Amino acid sequence: MTAGANARMPGRHFLQIPGPTNVPDRVLHAIAEPTIDHRGPGFADLGRAVLIGLRRVFRTTGPVIIYPASGTGAWEAALANTLSPGDAVLMVRTGWFATLWHEMATRLGLQPILLETDWRRGADPDAIGAALCDDTAHRIRAVCVVHNETSTGCTSPVAAIRAAIDAAQHPALLLVDTISSLGSIDYRHEEWGVDVTVAGSQKGLMLPPGLSFNAVSPRALAAAETARLPRSYWDWRAMLAANESGYFPFTPATNLLRGLEEALAMLEEEGLENVFARHARHGAATRAAVRAWGSAGGIEVQCQEPRDYSGSLTAVRLPEGHSADALRALILRRFDMSLGNGLGILKDRVFRIGHLGDTNDLTLIGALGGVEMGLRLAGVPHAPGGVAAAMAVLAGQS
Repeated sequence: MTAGANARMPGRHFLQIPGPTNVPDRVLHAIAEPTIDHRGPGFADLGRAVLIGLRRVFRTTGPVIIYPASGTGAWEAALANTLSPGDAVLMVRTGWFATLWHEMATRLGLQPILLETDWRRGADPDAIGAALCDDTAHRIRAVCVVHNETSTGCTSPVAAIRAAIDAAQHPALLLVDTISSLGSIDYRHEEWGVDVTVAGSQKGLMLPPGLSFNAVSPRALAAAETARLPRSYWDWRAMLAANESGYFPFTPATNLLRGLEEALAMLEEEGLENVFARHARHGAATRAAVRAWGSAGGIEVQCQEPRDYSGSLTAVRLPEGHSADALRALILRRFDMSLGNGLGILKDRVFRIGHLGDTNDLTLIGALGGVEMGLRLAGVPHAPGGVAAAMAVLAGQS
């Protein structure tokens, strides 16, 4: 019998986008447990467990606020709770998601001051420091930075940015998006002097989409007392008051919170330092594969600054005249593997390999094998041997 267009493909689907990531069976089973009463006495134990457990992941002793929302909601909560109409905010366009945060700030009535990049590196602390030194009237009320730009695979040096703010003796708050880095790349909310950290559930935390987070500093809480942007659903004050007893002021995503409890347990069992080391190894192995493919010319790692390499994902730039979207479509059709698409100015120029969340060496090698076969079938100029180069890194031979 000839297989039809809708014939089943055996084996697992390789979800190698930079999020949502694969959800581990343990987390899926936890989410599938019967829903409990979010006003009942047993729920408070779950609420307290996840609120305390998140502090260890964010590396803070302060509060972490949970919303039933995507990361976009956490962006808005960070801005709405700390700023007032007409406030100037310094933002760095490191990629597509930094662009979207900038657009949101504009729609909310803020006045963004935008520092541009070529989307091939992270934010420059010196440029941020210079802009703040020029702001002698202290019009800029916040600096907004994406820690790991999901569209480019470039990270930004948050600790160095905090140091630049301090060196400029500027009172601006520091707001950081960690949506594709939390639980994957080393991040320290309190030690690095971040005022609001934004995160989401569907990447390093190994959950489906649906939860978003704000970790907040004392300075951010103080700013919330005088901020005048409209807020109701996103208001930290009602959340914090209810969270003191383990509850929420409105219906929370109860089953996702149970999944979060299990995901936090898995991160604890592996150990955060081991989690970060695993992601760094997978990033290094993937970049080794891309360099091997590109040794014949044309294929490149999108991120050009080694300091800014990401452990969460690698964006791969194809030679001029070759379609990244056509390659992705071929790989999905032939090998049942999803890769991330190019966004914004990188549309059809890059594809993105996610290597974050609950993944291991063999999963990564399978994904890179699918890419190498796809490059060959699509006729994209490349040198063979990318998978072998990645294997050498993972085996400790490179």
